[in-house]
Amino acid sequence: MARNVFYISDGTAITAEVFGHAVLSQFPMEFESLTIPFVETIDKANAVKKQINDCFITTGERPLVFHSIVQPEIRDIIYSSEGLDYDFLNTFVSPLEQQLGIKATPALHRTHGMANAGYESRINAINFTLDNDDGQTMKNMDSADIILIGVSRCGKTPSSLYLSMQFGIKAANYPFTEEDMDNLKLPEALKRNKHKLFGLTIDPARLHEIRQTRMENSRYSSMRQCRIEVKEVEMLYKKERIPYVDTSNHSVEEIAAKIIDIAGLKRHMF
Repeated sequence: MARNVFYISDGTAITAEVFGHAVLSQFPMEFESLTIPFVETIDKANAVKKQINDCFITTGERPLVFHSIVQPEIRDIIYSSEGLDYDFLNTFVSPLEQQLGIKATPALHRTHGMANAGYESRINAINFTLDNDDGQTMKNMDSADIILIGVSRCGKTPSSLYLSMQFGIKAANYPFTEEDMDNLKLPEALKRNKHKLFGLTIDPARLHEIRQTRMENSRYSSMRQCRIEVKEVEMLYKKERIPYVDTSNHSVEEIAAKIIDIAGLKRHMF
């Protein structure tokens, strides 16, 4: 039976979810989770407390409650529930106050909100990535922070979007198609920005599996075509000395982290 987990915040609950998922991923068991953001009033807090208590009564097990609540009066209500509390913010704030010699000044929506100083730059990065996805245009390549290249369906778009949404990195991407394979080379706009290029590759069998879900039993998804395209693109990477990573067995988060590390990009946290 899955263990019940609540992620609660008087903000977006993103922090509680990220920390909680990271911790629970270490345990080989099932969890049934519920995320409750914007618990900003006493009435909402009491309603959440009732949900936690009802869960305890129904299951006979105290649910796990991960929260990042700034307002003390809201936090106290959640503390008084039947949940097992894991308070991320206050676990670290008090020791840091002692080390830094300054009192924290908690404020709602400071972590994930428009008040964040980097909000506008992140929105600009996301818009840039959407406008420069899949080689739609080559005219903005000079403005990119990084340009991901690779065969179709190797993970360029999700990786680009994650880089922009999570780290404010202006990521463009460009696909190499079947038509490129006879004389594979870098287009002029990419050649001019070669120092920004980063390649993605993938195991042909995995590529075949992904393409089958898109265009089953087509030339595009055939094992032979997948092998040819991956081989040609990897040869280009080596010839042009373009760094690259294999996306076959990695999540988008891991791929993005590898790209940032190898390319030496700066992470912007929001």
